[in-house]
Amino acid sequence: MIMDATVLAYIAGFLDGDGSIFFQLVRRKDYCLGYQVRTSIAFYQKTENERILHWLKEQFLSGYIRRRKTGISDYTIVEPKEVRRILELLQPYVRLKQEHVKLGLKILDEIPMAVDAVRLLSLCQLVDRFRNIDYSKKRVITSEIVESFLRSHGYLAPVETDPLRRESLDLPAAKTPTAFVASEG
Repeated sequence: MIMDATVLAYIAGFLDGDGSIFFQLVRRKDYCLGYQVRTSIAFYQKTENERILHWLKEQFLSGYIRRRKTGISDYTIVEPKEVRRILELLQPYVRLKQEHVKLGLKILDEIPMAVDAVRLLSLCQLVDRFRNIDYSKKRVITSEIVESFLRSHGYLAPVETDPLRRESLDLPAAKTPTAFVASEG
């Protein structure tokens, strides 16, 4: 379905004003490296005006609508491929969240490549940058926490650039998780 530029501009304005783009680090015990990047786009509206959220869902054909006890409803899209599609559609039209969209697309590019501890940590540092431009106060999981987890499980080796010192310290090499399965979502 091809969307009219006027409709896309309207939706981008809605995202700028009453929407959010999220990239969060989430602990996942079922993941080999222990963490996942959760992606989402959300639009908010008073529940009495929820029909606009249903219209948005009809436009994008993905996501879900939720009514909160606070009298606010939200329309949320979480699947990374859909988040990418929507960010790419809205990118030419957003104004306030232009930096969010650009960094979000970069994070989405990196997610499939985070197949080892070093790349996952690099991805987590990008998510930290997103947190900084998003003024997030609620996030508690940062790249430092992920790095600590990865080191404690032996997935990241201590860094020593002097080969003679490395041999004298008898530093271990990083372990590679077994049975690693890459996942986008």
